Amino acid sequence: MTDARRDSGRTTMRTTTAATTAGLGRAALLQRVTAGVVGGLAGGLVFGVMMQLMDMMGMVAQLVGSSSVAVGWVVHLAISAFFGAAFTVALAGLIHGLSRALPLGAVYGVVLWVIGPLLLMPAFLGMPLFVINDTTLLSLVGHVAFGLVLGLVAAAMLRRRPA
Repeated sequence: MTDARRDSGRTTMRTTTAATTAGLGRAALLQRVTAGVVGGLAGGLVFGVMMQLMDMMGMVAQLVGSSSVAVGWVVHLAISAFFGAAFTVALAGLIHGLSRALPLGAVYGVVLWVIGPLLLMPAFLGMPLFVINDTTLLSLVGHVAFGLVLGLVAAAMLRRRPA
């Protein structure tokens, strides 16, 4: 950023301070993280209800050595917030309205499905990797729903960019 000043009839350019530039960077990053956390929590709630109906929250709790449904919810929502923030930090420049946010969110959900329930979760729990069955296919639906809600909320929140 520059600001022009008149100095004895000539124009000089002065670069803004690093602190001002860093402040704008921090504000944009904070906006992206906030949009991602809120979108991730919203998507996590939708997906969490589906998981609750499938009686899966106890399995999520096993990731931290518990079997409590409440612990499963906390773990699930923490993971949702983290991956929501990762989505908006990495992809905010590509999210221009719902026409882009929804497909990006859906694809992101599929990627998370492959990484989470097909690879990492079974690896942590000592189960076979990349098993496709009724449960994992329902999980795919949940992950896509998560991504769609995340994309929707992120698009709405990122529409208002800082000045």
